[in-house]
Amino acid sequence: MKNDKPKYRQIIDAAIVVIAENGYHQAQVSKIAKQAGVADGTIYLYFKNKEDILISVFSDKMSVITESLQYIIKTESSSTAKLSRMIENHFNVLANNAHFAVVTQIELRQSNKALRQKINAILKGYLMLLDEILIEGMVSGEFNPVMDVRLARSMVFGTIDEIITTWVMNEQRYDLLALTPKVKDLILRGLQAT
Repeated sequence: MKNDKPKYRQIIDAAIVVIAENGYHQAQVSKIAKQAGVADGTIYLYFKNKEDILISVFSDKMSVITESLQYIIKTESSSTAKLSRMIENHFNVLANNAHFAVVTQIELRQSNKALRQKINAILKGYLMLLDEILIEGMVSGEFNPVMDVRLARSMVFGTIDEIITTWVMNEQRYDLLALTPKVKDLILRGLQAT
Protein backbone atom coordinates (compact mmCIF):
# COMPACT_ATOMS: atom_id res chain seq x y z
CA MET A 1 0.00 0.00 0.00
CA LYS A 2 1.12 3.54 -0.73
CA ASN A 3 0.70 4.70 2.85
CA ASP A 4 3.34 2.19 4.00
CA LYS A 5 6.01 3.86 1.88
CA PRO A 6 8.46 6.35 3.44
CA LYS A 7 7.72 9.09 0.87
CA TYR A 8 4.02 8.90 1.68
CA ARG A 9 4.88 9.47 5.36
CA GLN A 10 7.18 12.37 4.43
CA ILE A 11 4.43 14.00 2.38
CA ILE A 12 1.80 13.55 5.10
CA ASP A 13 4.10 15.02 7.75
CA ALA A 14 5.12 17.88 5.45
CA ALA A 15 1.49 18.62 4.57
CA ILE A 16 0.60 18.97 8.25
CA VAL A 17 3.34 21.56 8.74
CA VAL A 18 2.60 23.49 5.52
CA ILE A 19 -1.18 23.55 6.06
CA ALA A 20 -0.79 24.57 9.71
CA GLU A 21 1.66 27.36 8.91
CA ASN A 22 0.06 28.69 5.71
CA GLY A 23 -3.60 27.69 5.92
CA TYR A 24 -5.21 25.11 3.64
CA HIS A 25 -6.02 27.56 0.84
CA GLN A 26 -2.46 28.95 0.76
CA ALA A 27 -0.80 25.53 1.12
CA GLN A 28 0.40 24.95 -2.39
CA VAL A 29 1.38 21.46 -3.48
CA SER A 30 4.82 22.86 -4.37
CA LYS A 31 5.27 24.05 -0.76
CA ILE A 32 4.29 20.61 0.53
CA ALA A 33 6.74 18.98 -1.89
CA LYS A 34 9.54 21.31 -0.82
CA GLN A 35 8.84 20.66 2.90
CA ALA A 36 8.81 16.89 2.19
CA GLY A 37 12.01 17.06 0.17
CA VAL A 38 10.40 15.53 -2.92
CA ALA A 39 9.71 16.72 -6.44
CA ASP A 40 6.29 18.29 -7.10
CA GLY A 41 5.37 15.40 -9.39
CA THR A 42 6.06 12.87 -6.66
CA ILE A 43 3.09 14.21 -4.72
CA TYR A 44 0.79 13.08 -7.54
CA LEU A 45 2.08 9.52 -7.33
CA TYR A 46 0.43 9.33 -3.91
CA PHE A 47 -2.40 11.88 -4.00
CA LYS A 48 -4.91 13.07 -6.60
CA ASN A 49 -4.89 16.70 -5.48
CA LYS A 50 -4.55 18.98 -2.45
CA GLU A 51 -7.98 17.98 -1.15
CA ASP A 52 -6.90 14.33 -1.24
CA ILE A 53 -3.82 15.28 0.79
CA LEU A 54 -5.95 16.97 3.46
CA ILE A 55 -8.32 14.01 3.69
CA SER A 56 -5.36 11.61 3.84
CA VAL A 57 -3.72 13.66 6.61
CA PHE A 58 -6.86 13.48 8.72
CA SER A 59 -7.52 9.82 7.91
CA ASP A 60 -3.94 8.82 8.66
CA LYS A 61 -3.74 10.60 12.01
CA MET A 62 -7.31 9.72 13.02
CA SER A 63 -6.59 6.03 12.41
CA VAL A 64 -3.76 6.25 14.96
CA ILE A 65 -6.09 7.85 17.53
CA THR A 66 -8.81 5.29 16.79
CA GLU A 67 -6.38 2.36 17.11
CA SER A 68 -5.26 3.74 20.47
CA LEU A 69 -8.88 3.92 21.60
CA GLN A 70 -9.48 0.34 20.46
CA TYR A 71 -6.50 -0.72 22.57
CA ILE A 72 -7.83 1.25 25.55
CA ILE A 73 -11.22 -0.44 25.22
CA LYS A 74 -9.58 -3.89 25.16
CA THR A 75 -7.24 -3.27 28.10
CA GLU A 76 -9.28 -1.23 30.59
CA SER A 77 -11.90 -2.99 32.67
CA SER A 78 -14.29 -0.19 33.58
CA SER A 79 -16.13 2.26 31.35
CA THR A 80 -14.95 5.11 33.56
CA ALA A 81 -11.31 4.10 33.04
CA LYS A 82 -11.87 3.70 29.28
CA LEU A 83 -13.41 7.14 28.94
CA SER A 84 -10.77 8.71 31.17
CA ARG A 85 -7.94 7.25 29.07
CA MET A 86 -9.71 8.22 25.86
CA ILE A 87 -9.76 11.86 26.96
CA GLU A 88 -6.10 11.69 28.03
CA ASN A 89 -5.09 10.10 24.74
CA HIS A 90 -6.96 12.67 22.64
CA PHE A 91 -5.34 15.58 24.48
CA ASN A 92 -1.90 13.90 24.36
CA VAL A 93 -2.00 13.33 20.60
CA LEU A 94 -2.90 16.94 19.82
CA ALA A 95 -0.75 18.54 22.52
CA ASN A 96 2.26 16.64 21.15
CA ASN A 97 1.60 17.64 17.54
CA ALA A 98 0.71 21.32 17.55
CA HIS A 99 0.67 21.52 13.74
CA PHE A 100 -1.85 18.68 13.53
CA ALA A 101 -3.94 20.43 16.19
CA VAL A 102 -4.10 23.54 13.99
CA VAL A 103 -5.09 21.44 10.97
CA THR A 104 -7.87 19.59 12.81
CA GLN A 105 -9.24 22.48 14.83
CA ILE A 106 -9.05 25.27 12.25
CA GLU A 107 -8.19 24.24 8.71
CA LEU A 108 -10.55 21.27 8.39
CA ARG A 109 -13.46 23.46 9.46
CA GLN A 110 -12.86 25.96 6.68
CA SER A 111 -13.27 23.37 3.96
CA ASN A 112 -16.26 22.97 1.65
CA LYS A 113 -19.29 20.85 2.48
CA ALA A 114 -18.23 17.84 0.40
CA LEU A 115 -14.83 17.78 2.09
CA ARG A 116 -16.40 18.12 5.56
CA GLN A 117 -18.65 15.14 4.77
CA LYS A 118 -15.57 13.03 3.96
CA ILE A 119 -13.95 14.18 7.20
CA ASN A 120 -17.10 13.30 9.17
CA ALA A 121 -17.10 9.81 7.62
CA ILE A 122 -13.55 9.30 8.93
CA LEU A 123 -14.50 10.61 12.38
CA LYS A 124 -17.54 8.32 12.58
CA GLY A 125 -15.51 5.23 13.56
CA TYR A 126 -13.99 7.07 16.52
CA LEU A 127 -17.38 8.32 17.67
CA MET A 128 -18.82 4.81 17.41
CA LEU A 129 -16.16 3.63 19.85
CA LEU A 130 -17.12 6.46 22.19
CA ASP A 131 -20.75 5.28 21.94
CA GLU A 132 -19.59 1.77 22.83
CA ILE A 133 -17.96 3.08 26.03
CA LEU A 134 -21.02 5.12 26.95
CA ILE A 135 -23.46 2.23 26.39
CA GLU A 136 -21.25 -0.17 28.32
CA GLY A 137 -21.15 2.33 31.20
CA MET A 138 -24.92 2.66 31.17
CA VAL A 139 -25.36 -1.13 31.28
CA SER A 140 -22.79 -1.54 34.07
CA GLY A 141 -24.38 1.23 36.14
CA GLU A 142 -21.28 3.46 36.05
CA PHE A 143 -23.08 6.04 33.92
CA ASN A 144 -26.65 7.27 34.06
CA PRO A 145 -28.66 4.33 32.68
CA VAL A 146 -31.32 6.54 31.07
CA MET A 147 -29.11 9.15 29.43
CA ASP A 148 -29.41 9.91 25.73
CA VAL A 149 -26.29 8.35 24.17
CA ARG A 150 -26.23 10.76 21.22
CA LEU A 151 -26.47 13.74 23.55
CA ALA A 152 -23.80 12.28 25.86
CA ARG A 153 -21.50 11.68 22.86
CA SER A 154 -21.97 15.29 21.77
CA MET A 155 -21.23 16.48 25.30
CA VAL A 156 -18.05 14.39 25.63
CA PHE A 157 -16.60 14.95 22.17
CA GLY A 158 -17.82 18.56 22.02
CA THR A 159 -16.10 19.37 25.31
CA ILE A 160 -12.82 17.79 24.21
CA ASP A 161 -13.03 19.49 20.83
CA GLU A 162 -13.82 22.94 22.25
CA ILE A 163 -11.03 22.79 24.85
CA ILE A 164 -8.52 21.93 22.12
CA THR A 165 -9.90 24.58 19.74
CA THR A 166 -9.60 27.24 22.45
CA TRP A 167 -6.01 26.15 23.12
CA VAL A 168 -5.18 26.40 19.40
CA MET A 169 -6.91 29.78 19.04
CA ASN A 170 -4.86 31.05 21.99
CA GLU A 171 -1.72 30.02 20.09
CA GLN A 172 -1.05 27.15 22.50
CA ARG A 173 0.18 29.57 25.17
CA TYR A 174 -0.75 27.32 28.07
CA ASP A 175 -0.34 23.67 28.99
CA LEU A 176 -3.21 21.72 27.43
CA LEU A 177 -2.27 18.58 29.30
CA ALA A 178 -2.60 20.38 32.64
CA LEU A 179 -6.32 20.77 31.87
CA THR A 180 -6.84 17.05 31.29
CA PRO A 181 -7.69 16.07 34.91
CA LYS A 182 -10.21 18.92 35.20
CA VAL A 183 -11.87 18.03 31.90
CA LYS A 184 -12.05 14.36 32.85
CA ASP A 185 -13.58 15.23 36.21
CA LEU A 186 -16.26 17.45 34.67
CA ILE A 187 -17.19 14.94 31.99
CA LEU A 188 -17.24 11.92 34.28
CA ARG A 189 -19.31 13.72 36.92
CA GLY A 190 -21.80 14.69 34.22
CA LEU A 191 -22.24 11.07 33.15
CA GLN A 192 -22.42 9.45 36.58
CA ALA A 193 -25.45 7.46 37.61
CA THR A 194 -27.40 9.37 40.25
